[in-house]
This record gives sequence, C-alpha cells and structure tokens, in this order.
Amino acid sequence: MSNALWLAVLASAAGTLLMRVLPLLWMRRRLARLDGEERLDAMPQWLGILGPLMIAAVLGVSLVPTTTDAISWLATGIGVAATLAVWWRLRSLGWPIAAGVAAYGVVVMLGSLATGA
Repeated sequence: MSNALWLAVLASAAGTLLMRVLPLLWMRRRLARLDGEERLDAMPQWLGILGPLMIAAVLGVSLVPTTTDAISWLATGIGVAATLAVWWRLRSLGWPIAAGVAAYGVVVMLGSLATGA
C-alpha cells in the first residue's frame, strides 16, 4: 500500500479512537468530581443524544448514492425497502442490513448487465 493510504488508515483509526475515548475520559473526570454522588444531572443531555445523532448522520450519508444515475437511485431505494421489510418481519439488526446490502448489490449487478457496462 502507498504511504498516502497508510496515512488515511491511521487518521481514520485515530479519529475513531478519539470519538470513543474523549467522551469516556471526560465523563470519568466529571463523575470523579461529583465524588460518588448519584445525581440525575451527572450525565449531560448532549452525551445521551450523541449516539443517535451519529447513527442518523451515517444513515443520511448512506441514503445518497455515490453516482447519481438512475440505477444507483433505484438500487438505493430497493435496498432501503428490503432493509425495512426484513426488519419489519424479524425485528433484528443483522438480517435487515444483510438483506439491504444484498438487494442493493443485485440491482447494481443487474443494472450493469442490462446497460452493458
């Protein structure tokens, strides 16, 4: 691999680590300052909202295809529909994602076969 790719991998790893470690260290210091008191305001509201906001951001980015042609939009729509249908049926996390990715892949492959690309 090239040096630029290694640098990108290291930067991604450092960013991922910091997103997890900094709130943990900050919260640990905050709880130590409270000196063991169990209070309702120990955890700030923004820290509880941070996880769902990150998931919503990833979902928003995932819903926009990288190429804006009709096949990509169709594959994205069918992938989302498959994900929701399997989730509605099974109420689990893993199978809906697998079904959505598989549906997306099948539509992209069939689309590339149909267009001759």
